[in-house]
Amino acid sequence: MGQILVTGGVGYIGSHTVVELIEAGFEVCIIDNLSNSRIEVLDGIEKITGVRPVFEKIDLTDQQAVDHFFQKYPNIDSIIHFAASKAVGESVQKPTLYYRNNLVSLINLIDSMVKYQIPNFVFSSSCTVYGQPDELPVTEQAPIKKALSPYGNTKQISEEILQDSVQAFPGLKVISLRYFNPIGAHPSALIGELPLGVPANLVPFITQTAIGLRKELQVFGNDYNTPDGSCIRDYINVVDLAHAHVVAIRRLIEGKNKSTFEVFNIGTGKGLSVFEIINTFEKVTGVKLNYRVVGRRPGDVEKVWADTSYANKELGWKAEKTIEETLLSAWKWEQYIRQQKGFNE
Repeated sequence: MGQILVTGGVGYIGSHTVVELIEAGFEVCIIDNLSNSRIEVLDGIEKITGVRPVFEKIDLTDQQAVDHFFQKYPNIDSIIHFAASKAVGESVQKPTLYYRNNLVSLINLIDSMVKYQIPNFVFSSSCTVYGQPDELPVTEQAPIKKALSPYGNTKQISEEILQDSVQAFPGLKVISLRYFNPIGAHPSALIGELPLGVPANLVPFITQTAIGLRKELQVFGNDYNTPDGSCIRDYINVVDLAHAHVVAIRRLIEGKNKSTFEVFNIGTGKGLSVFEIINTFEKVTGVKLNYRVVGRRPGDVEKVWADTSYANKELGWKAEKTIEETLLSAWKWEQYIRQQKGFNE
């Protein structure tokens, strides 16, 4: 069995996937440019698994560096591609940064896959490709809507590039995992979500407010057409999500894919509102949150959750962890990192 390259492998979802891959017996190499992650995450991976994966600091937009990497590691036969800029709000302000980073890196990887005959590719996609769906829960057959942000658009364009590539290059096989909202941390509390600067996602903002790092949590809008007025999302535990990548890569390696480009929704199949997340967090941790409702945020979808029946049936995968244990894992991680030297801003 060849090695698996995980790009963005010390990032949030990447690091949890690296752990699951190692525990499933795979040999992993990581590329990360550390633009939104920290090298200390490797220590957490090693503590959990007993293995320190190969790590190369490379910017994937640098084609020469990417080519050199594949020359140095000729045994790679599969890639899981996470490395991308991912904040919706930031992408609205800095569109060219997002297009350059997210698209050029993908193109460079595909060129190397063709050159070095690497067949298997799992792409980290997003439910943002659906925009605000006409019908909920959203299935894989739902129409791709005009993206509400440059970030969402990079995911749509990336999928189009991959679809064109499997047509052009025989032997290339792709699974695109469209995931919903990953939250939580590894149960060991040794790795978790560690945003640099101000978090763009709800749960790290909740945990940072609860621990006193942030003065207050802002809820973006309470006038949406939802039962309590706040946005609804499908929140999936990051370990469940990581496990889906292991299942997907195994499907490609074993040749069980039914076409050269497959798409799966990875979520829980259940929508929860921002206020439901806040209330559940307060209940499981006993910590009261200081929050304030402010105006809506540009680019936010009102409500979206997954129909996961196709992934459940076809991949034999399903989300298993409860929202209570997921939020508790996020809180334990927050407490752990605040005790560590070097992690604090």
